[in-house]
Amino acid sequence: MQKKITPKSIVIIGNGISGITAARHIRKYSTHQITVISEEHPYFFSRTALMYVYMGHMKFEHTQPYESHFWKKNRITLKQGRVEMVNTKNKTLQFTNGEELVYDSLILATGSKPNKFGWKGQDAKGVMGLYHKQDLETLEHYAPNSNVCKRAVIVGGGLIGIELAEMLHSRHIPVTFLVRENSFWNGVLPERESEIINREIREKGIDLRLNTNLKEIITDENGQVRGIITAEDAEEIPCNLVGLTAGVSPNISFLAGSGIKTNRGVLVNRYLETNIPDIYAIGDCAEQQEPIGERRSIEAVWYTGRMMGETVAQTLCENPRTYNPGHWFNSAKFFDIEYQTYGWVGSVPKKEEARFYWEHPSEKKCIHINFDQKSRKFFGINTFGIRLRHPFFDRALQEGETVDYVLEHFADANFDPEFYPQYEQEIVNQFNREQNTQIQLKKKNWKRIFSNTP
Repeated sequence: MQKKITPKSIVIIGNGISGITAARHIRKYSTHQITVISEEHPYFFSRTALMYVYMGHMKFEHTQPYESHFWKKNRITLKQGRVEMVNTKNKTLQFTNGEELVYDSLILATGSKPNKFGWKGQDAKGVMGLYHKQDLETLEHYAPNSNVCKRAVIVGGGLIGIELAEMLHSRHIPVTFLVRENSFWNGVLPERESEIINREIREKGIDLRLNTNLKEIITDENGQVRGIITAEDAEEIPCNLVGLTAGVSPNISFLAGSGIKTNRGVLVNRYLETNIPDIYAIGDCAEQQEPIGERRSIEAVWYTGRMMGETVAQTLCENPRTYNPGHWFNSAKFFDIEYQTYGWVGSVPKKEEARFYWEHPSEKKCIHINFDQKSRKFFGINTFGIRLRHPFFDRALQEGETVDYVLEHFADANFDPEFYPQYEQEIVNQFNREQNTQIQLKKKNWKRIFSNTP
């Protein structure tokens, strides 16, 4: 039975995972009037699926988890437009077309935009990020095949960059990949994992340029990309498309002059409230005023956006709840290598940390475990090429288990199908040799697995 709540007008700017999750949960618990504003596409879609549309694995309509009647059924009004200004004094939104919209409560869920660093030519035709539906359309126009796009250059060595490289590679378009660091994603990954990714990129035929920065993008007489120049040696690399994937930043420029406090993102407390009453921020555009554990103040991650949407919905339905994302986890795919991380395994160990690393001699598989030198408390794990169970590590972190416990029960953690090769015994044997321990690997126990599942 729903709690009786006085209805009010709630406006959500942004139709990504954060905004739509908030809308769904507000409707679940209230009769509030809900309006979702989007300048991109009227219907919510999975941004992470855009690459698979380009690669031919699905159509764009398959990226939309809800049928069009879902919005009418749940009484969620969809409005396309661009908000130009937020007037917090009279609670109105002003659109670029001159329209105004009044709200009682406002949720900012405006996401991120690709970083640009003032490069000459950065706004030329054929320069793109990989975040919006419009980016997919740009890609189809300038890089439909290798006949139209003779070469593409990607600038920035993060997850979006390698996704774009895989997309272009799927259509046999030559790619040059500029990474300013001396190894791919080595600000996040330890050295040996980063080197595995370097090798994977090069084995796919990608021209990986480490320690290389972009100086400028050069154009033809029509303002279209015809090449780039590197900063280090002024090399000119001809190309027809430039992907700017050097990170993202909160999309909040329209808030200037609104009185809403911002830093890199919109500053919020644990209730996701801004400094202005009745205004909240969630997802990629929200910045925590106080760090939550070791987490970054801004996290452009799908699942944290969803959790923020659920949290703010509870508050707006008169059940105030603090945002608690739990233990860090993430996953990604580097061409054919699947990556998972649970807890914390930084690129460089801290003074009190000990590390254990195992790598398969011939396959692209490894694990990297981080633990306390003295107490042996388990801090986190990276894994490449071996699927692991999220609930196992979530519980191990929650209950402060030791690295010995984790390895003793490592068979329970393995999520690979039974016909996949199993490496648990090899991993435990190496750990025992290096750490002078006598850990005995327990057999996989389904009763134990499901009893430990939250």
